[in-house]
Amino acid sequence: MPVISSFYGVIIRMFYQEHEPPHFHAEHGGDQATFSLGGELLLGRIRSRRARQQISEWAVRHRRELETNWQHMKAGLPLERIEPLA
Repeated sequence: MPVISSFYGVIIRMFYQEHEPPHFHAEHGGDQATFSLGGELLLGRIRSRRARQQISEWAVRHRRELETNWQHMKAGLPLERIEPLA
């Protein structure tokens, strides 16, 4: 599962051959969760409120890149790295 970004102890990944709706996976401090491309928590748990907020903020800022990566994933193309939250 390719890492597409990492920041402040958060690792963001996207799987190939994923199911709808479009989403990404985040890990932080041993916790794992799935988020919509708009940054909403869909499944799983990230206990750190601050990390959840950072993930959501990052997703909002990079929604276009996430959507592009989702299309690349569906087409079997390489995923692009996305700038971390600064």
